[in-house]
Amino acid sequence: MQIKTVLKYLETIAPPTYQESYDNAGLIIGDASETVTGVICCLDSTEAVVEEAIAKKCNLIIAHHPIVFKGLKRFNGKNYIERVVMKAIRHDIAIYAIHTNLDNMLYQGVNTRIAKQLALKNIQILAPKKNFKKLFAFGEELLVNKLRHELFELGAGVLQDLQHLSYASLGAGTANGKGAAKVKLEILFPLDLSGAVLSVLNKYAVDSQINYDIIAIENTNPLIGSGMIGELTKPMSEKTFLKYLKNKMQVNCVKHTALRGKYISKVAFCGGAGGFLLKNAIRQQADIFITADYKYHEFFDADGQIIIADIGHYESEQFTINLLHEVLTQKFSNFAAHCTEVNTNPVSYYF
Repeated sequence: MQIKTVLKYLETIAPPTYQESYDNAGLIIGDASETVTGVICCLDSTEAVVEEAIAKKCNLIIAHHPIVFKGLKRFNGKNYIERVVMKAIRHDIAIYAIHTNLDNMLYQGVNTRIAKQLALKNIQILAPKKNFKKLFAFGEELLVNKLRHELFELGAGVLQDLQHLSYASLGAGTANGKGAAKVKLEILFPLDLSGAVLSVLNKYAVDSQINYDIIAIENTNPLIGSGMIGELTKPMSEKTFLKYLKNKMQVNCVKHTALRGKYISKVAFCGGAGGFLLKNAIRQQADIFITADYKYHEFFDADGQIIIADIGHYESEQFTINLLHEVLTQKFSNFAAHCTEVNTNPVSYYF
């Protein structure tokens, strides 16, 4: 099996379209046509992880964080990024990053795994993205119906638990002074299907059999976006919940703002640096917001309206390693996938 087969599957779970503009997810190092000998799943593709891949005869590293964010001008091994790139190339090891696109998924995403650890129910995206487009297609009824079914097969016309959603209306079209009965089809599709939808439309656009317009719309997609919010099965006191959080997320400590003397029921959270979502958490009346990388002055932004709990960047995303391993082993059986044995957390604690 080729590396690109594995990557193509991962991209059905977290399409690259949904990575943030600053990100560098995707195949960073390596030849996608090479045969997979084994996979290492990790958060960070450090030198130690590359060494682990060599020892276990794995030629593909699936990392959450990209090893390269900015352009490299020299390869002389003067920093860890250059050394990782050089060692991976030298040993024919491919490195693939599945970063903010995986963060933004409701199903099988980074935050979904946190929700599982905390046994939360009724989980939803905290800040859904506006990533829908709407197709208006015009043509004869038989052709429009055929087009509709092809678009449904691609995955268009889906909204949460509803499938095969569309609307059609009959009207009169004119061209060169002549009129004819036409059907107008309206159907939603997410951004990641744009290329596939256009490929189908181009088949029907020959000789103007079907004309179409595509527009971006303001509706948010409840399946795609940043952070999550969910509910505990039973409310807990604040101190009980902080102990629960520390235990379930396997962290050494929890930095938090002042307790409010209220029970915790609604929990907002975001793996990694999610401080930009605080207002969303407050707006949705969360009792606590769990994330990482909070700066001193940013803790003041809780302003008595919510508890901010910073559990550490690595700690908040560590179970992503297990998520990636589960995704791969459930789909593929013709190569070994391993969770890294290397702790790549650059932060240490002294007790």
